[in-house]
Amino acid sequence: MSVASRNSPGYSIDDMLYLMARLRDPEDGCPWDCQQSYKTIVPYTLEEAYEVADTIERGDYDHLREELGDLLFQVVFYSQLGREEGRFDFHQVVSTLVEKLVSRHPHVFPDGTLSSRRGQGDEADESAIKQTWEDLKKEERGAKGKSSVLDDIPLGLPAVTRAQKIQKRASGVGFDWPDTAGVVAKINEEAAELQSAVTSGRDVDIKAEFGDLLFSCINLGRHLGVECESALRATTAKFEQRFHSIEEAATSQGKAVEELSLEEMDRLWEEAKTP
Repeated sequence: MSVASRNSPGYSIDDMLYLMARLRDPEDGCPWDCQQSYKTIVPYTLEEAYEVADTIERGDYDHLREELGDLLFQVVFYSQLGREEGRFDFHQVVSTLVEKLVSRHPHVFPDGTLSSRRGQGDEADESAIKQTWEDLKKEERGAKGKSSVLDDIPLGLPAVTRAQKIQKRASGVGFDWPDTAGVVAKINEEAAELQSAVTSGRDVDIKAEFGDLLFSCINLGRHLGVECESALRATTAKFEQRFHSIEEAATSQGKAVEELSLEEMDRLWEEAKTP
C-alpha cells in the first residue's frame, strides 16, 4: 500500500487505516494508542460526537470537516482493535453498514442490490417507507434475540434522548396519549405531585416526582414534533449567551458578576433578551 506524500492532494481512507495500524504497532507505535481498548476510548467517541453536534448547532461549518474526521477516527480505532483480535476490520464494518442500509431501503433499492433502481413513476409512499423501516428493525432485533421493542435503545444515550426514543417506540405499538391534551394534563398532574413531594421534604420522593415531570415534558415535546435534546441544548446555549452579557455588563461597571444585586442581574437579563 502506498502512503500519500506531503505533496499529494490529500490522503485516502487507506492512508488512515495505515496510520492507525502504525499507531498501534507494538514495536514503534504510540504508547498511549497501544494501551487503549474498546472501553477506554468510548468517552472520546462520545466527546467527538458531541463536538460534531456543537459545531453544527453553532453553524461553524468551517470546522465541521475537522470534527467529522475526529469522529471517523473513532470508528477506525475500533476497527483496528477488531482486526487485531480477529473479530472484524474496517472494510467489514463498511460492508455490514451498506448491506443493512440497502436492506432497509427497498423503496430505493427494489431488488435488494446496491445497483438496483426504482422504476420511473414508482413513487415512494412516506408512511409505507416508515412502516417498512420499523418492520425491518423489528426483524433485526428478533435475529439478535431481543424481543422487546425497547431492547436495543442504548443505555449510554443522553437521558433526554433515550427517554424520547423509548416513548417513540412505545407509541409505535399503540401505548400513547391520543393527543397533546392528555399529555398537558399529565404534566399538570406531575407538577402537583412534585409540589406535594417538596412540601413533604422527602428527598427520594422529590427526585422521583421531578423525574416524572421531566419525562412528561419530554413526551409533550415528542407529540409536538420537537427533538428534545437539541431544544434543550439550544435553550441552554441561549441562557449561556445572555448570562455572558450580564458578566460583560458587570465588567464594564468595574464589578465582578457576584457583586451585582439580584435586581441588577434581572435588569441586565431583560436587556440581554432585547434583540
